[in-house]
Parts: sequence; C-alpha cells; structure tokens
Amino acid sequence: MSKISVSELSQIQQKVEQEQALRQGQTGAGAHRMHLLICGGTGCQAAGSIAVYEALKAEIDKQGLSGEVAVVETGCNGFCALGPVMVTYPEGIFYVNLEEKDIPELVESHCKNGEPVERLFYKDPSTKKFIPHMKEIPFFALQELIALKNRSLLDAESIDEYIGRDGYKAMAKALKEMSPEDIVAEVKKSGLRGRGGAGFPTGLKWEFCQKSPGEDKFVLCNADEGDPGAFMDRSILEADPHSVVEGMVIAAKAIGANQGYVYCRAEYPLAVNRLQLAIDQAKDYGLVGENIMDTGFSFELNIYQGAGAFVCGEETALMRSIEGKRGMPRPRPPFPAVAGLWNRPTILNNVETWANIPQIIGKGGDWYASIGTEDSKGTKVFALTGHVNNIGLVEVPMGTPLRTIVYDIGGGIPKKHRKFKAVQLGGPSGGCIPQDKIDTPCEYAAIVEAGAIMGSGGMIVMDDSTCMVDMARFFMDFVQEESCGKCTPCREGTRRMLQILEKICAGEGEAGDIETLEELSATIQEASLCGLGQTGPNPVLSTLRYFRDEYEAHVFDKKCPARSCVALLEFKVDLDACKMCGLCFKNCPVDAISWKKKEPASIDLDKCIKCKTCIENCKFDAIY
Repeated sequence: MSKISVSELSQIQQKVEQEQALRQGQTGAGAHRMHLLICGGTGCQAAGSIAVYEALKAEIDKQGLSGEVAVVETGCNGFCALGPVMVTYPEGIFYVNLEEKDIPELVESHCKNGEPVERLFYKDPSTKKFIPHMKEIPFFALQELIALKNRSLLDAESIDEYIGRDGYKAMAKALKEMSPEDIVAEVKKSGLRGRGGAGFPTGLKWEFCQKSPGEDKFVLCNADEGDPGAFMDRSILEADPHSVVEGMVIAAKAIGANQGYVYCRAEYPLAVNRLQLAIDQAKDYGLVGENIMDTGFSFELNIYQGAGAFVCGEETALMRSIEGKRGMPRPRPPFPAVAGLWNRPTILNNVETWANIPQIIGKGGDWYASIGTEDSKGTKVFALTGHVNNIGLVEVPMGTPLRTIVYDIGGGIPKKHRKFKAVQLGGPSGGCIPQDKIDTPCEYAAIVEAGAIMGSGGMIVMDDSTCMVDMARFFMDFVQEESCGKCTPCREGTRRMLQILEKICAGEGEAGDIETLEELSATIQEASLCGLGQTGPNPVLSTLRYFRDEYEAHVFDKKCPARSCVALLEFKVDLDACKMCGLCFKNCPVDAISWKKKEPASIDLDKCIKCKTCIENCKFDAIY
C-alpha cells in the first residue's frame, strides 16, 4: 500500500469506530449486534483459549449467527489466573475459565436467546457471589488504564483496529506539527520516568541524546523481561504492539534517529510474532520506513531476539548483544545517550514506557502529569502474583497504596487461615515490604524508603507460610545464575552469599553467618560493575531489615518459623493444637498419616516423604 495521509488515517478511524463503539457499550452501533472478545494472550492460550476460540466460531456458524455475532481474539485481558476469559459486548458480560464443552450452551443461551450463563461468571472469593459485568469486578473497576488502554478491546493483529482507537494520530501530530524540541519538552512536562527499573526521567534522557553530536543515532526498546513473575512487557506486546511502534517513531523524530531495534527475548514467541506483524503492517501503510507520511522523516525498525540472559536487561549489555558480542555490561560514563549502540548516541526505554508516549503527545504532558503524585507521575503496571486471589496484570495511578492493590484489586490472601506477610517489589533487584508497611504508596521515593524498588513492576505477594530466608535464597540463586561473571564482586560475592543462605536453610547456619551476609552485601553493592550486582543483595538486606528474627531462628534455634525449610522440620503432630479434623490424613499422597474421627492424627516418619502437603492443608498449624 502507498503512504497513508492524515486524512486517510481519519477515514480508517471512522470506518472502524462504529465497531469499536459497540465494545464501549454503545448499543446499535456497528455491523454486528454483538462482539465476543476472547483473550488470546500467552496465559489464556496455555489454558486452552485457542480451542475455545475455534469452538466459538464453529458454534456461531452452526447456530446461523455469523452475520450478527463477531468473534475477536484479543491480546492479554489481564485477569490471567482465570483464563480462558471472554467479554461480550455491548453488555460487558465477563466469562471465566471457559472450556470447549461450555460453548454450545453459551452461544445458544446468551448469543441467541439473550440469557447469560451465570455459572461461567466471575465469583467473588469473599462474598461467593457471581458478578456478571467486567466493570463491576474490583480487579478491573479500581484500575486506571493508560499503557494498557487498549487491553482486551481490539484485535492485536489488526492495524485498522488500532487506528480506530486513535492509533498513530499522536505520531502524525509529532511529525507534522512539532519540532524535536517540542516533543522533548512535552515528555519532560509529563514527568514520565522510565518504567524499566531505575526510574530515570524519560524526557531528560531524550534531551541528552538530542543534544549529543552525531548523524547516526538509535532508538531501542528493552523487551528483555527476565524478572521471576513479571509479564508486563510481554502482555503489552501481545495486546497492543502498535503503541510501542508509534512511541518509538515519535522518539526517533525527537532525537534525530533513523534506525531502531526492539530487543525481545526469544522465549516470547507470541509477542515477537505480533510485534513483527505490527511493524510489517505499519510499513505497508507508510507509517514506518522511508519518508513517513510525506514528512521527509524516515525510520526503520527491526526486532533483535535475545537468548534470555537476565543481564541483557542492563542497557550496555543489551547493546553489546545487538552488536553481536557477548552480553556483558561496560563501565559508564560514557552513557548511552552519548555513546551507546555502535558507539553512537542512543536512547533505550522499556515497553511500558513506550506505550505511554503516544498518549502523552496526543493528550499533552500536563494531562499525564495530573495523574499520580508529585514525585511519580502517571500510572504503573504491575504483574500481581503469588499468594493472592486475583493474579494478573494491574495498572494503577502512582501513589496507590499497596493495601489497595493486594486486598481490593488482588482480592486478598486465598487461604483464610493464612495472613499477609510481605510483598516483594522489583524482582531479584528489589526487596520485600512487610505487613506493617502495607499502606506504603506505590511511588518511587516511598518504595525505596521502605527497602525495595519499583523496578519493572513485578509484585509477588507472600503469606505467612513463606520463609523469608528461603525467599532470599531463591532470589540469590537467580542472581548468581544470571551473573555474567565479568566482575569479581558479583561473580564471587553472590556465589558466597548463596552458599551461606543454603547452609542456613539446611540447618547448618553458624554464628557470624548473618554478619557475613551483611558485609558481603555492602561490598557487592559498592564494587559491582552494573545494576545486577549493585542491586543483587537487596532481597537479603530487606529480609534482614524486617525479618532478622527468622534468620536467627534458623541459625541458633535450628527452626524455620514459617515451617517451610524441610531440613528444619520434624513432621510431628502437636497434640494440643490438633483439632482432629483429618485434613492432613485426607491429603497425604503416600498414606503416611493415621487418623480416626475424634482422635488426633499421627505421622509415620518411615513413610513420610516430607512433601509438606500436611502442613499446607492444616488450618491450625498443628504440624511442626
């Protein structure tokens, strides 16, 4: 297709806006009277959404409804734990945990006869009541979407649907109406800070690069998401890849770059495929490539697939990897804005940051700055996971208290006999925030003061069955495994810290081990070359700060207060605490537990395989 003009962009928008209006609950709009939007993100596909999608299309044809009911596969809906999920419009009915066998009833009852199927609704974990409408479910109702504004509303593989949601209008504005200085000024005015880790001001970074001399400059997207439990970037690329493409073109105009790369790990095949399709479609429309929209500005965009090394999330290691070298950090300065990819001025932002840019340019920096707090503007996307009812992708205004995210949006702790203990923020580079600080607002300064970092947005909720020493060991094992080995403090220091943590969890801790961990942490933080080593000890330091008594119990009393470390458990029944309910007996996979009604249970240690199933099912902490 030839280059698209601004007027043609508007024509495409008008062409699809009626169908889009239907998905906003406006009845009587569009060629179809009903849309079924089924999530096609990685999580839902793993749960069987592809088969459900095919079954829906087949059943609608069978019922003779193909001219009235449209079936659309979207990107990630966000409510990942209940997949496959589907929203019906214009009513906004939300269905969860769909299976192929449910489809004939759903199409017959809802699509044909207008009677929604209640048993497939979301059930509130606290009230046990079915909630039919998506907007009434607290998980969705309490979010504010900017980076995720197109979540579950469009076909991620259709550029026309993206244009129908004001797509590429901000880019047209930036290319035709704004100077590079105007663009940078608007981003600075917004107060947007990088969403990938350290939170450096985005507009300031762009300004440094804009003012750096040199004809060849680069724009990079960091989609090398490697934190355990994190899936923010992947979900955006799967659901709304054009927002990233549009944001990068705007930045390229701002700094004078004509080449860009998206660095995405190869373990994200669906994200890579949809992003490549988006780039190809944008090229076909003349929105990427030579002389974009007849403005004289050109920008080529390519995908570079990484092999999954966590250290390649560090900006200089990522650039070395694109250059064909081993992904290892280099000393800074010079910073990438001066000498980055191939020693040329370069800006690097992550996926979430890029997804914010079109709306900042389209609606203005003042609009964006009006959301959030004085220190932290806009919204933040979190991957909420762990011991929480509503696992999924959450976007909230900066300053939202952790309590609101964990209890109101997340639905609280699943098991009633368990209590909230801590939340890990920032992944392996972050730290834990305990119960008494759960009202901490999600803003950069407050999170750092509490002992964690915002990071890219991983948020792992832990209940009182979590051993904080073992949690620190898990993250240190990850950091040590992912260390590139270039600098001695990180390579050897993290290995030594891991050895000590493993020894403590095995019941072999000694006096002085805790102090050694603290000394090693300080040395590694101060002497490591890159952010991986500099922040690697954070989970250990934050758990020592708030849960030092657990370390001491492991070392001196040879006990694990959370009853998690197997080496420190005896697997005996506390006869005074046992309520004789038999849950341990009923759930033991190897019949190692004896029990009779109105009698306490007993464990045969010769049969016991120490799987901890009895501990997990006992509501009275009667097994130690």
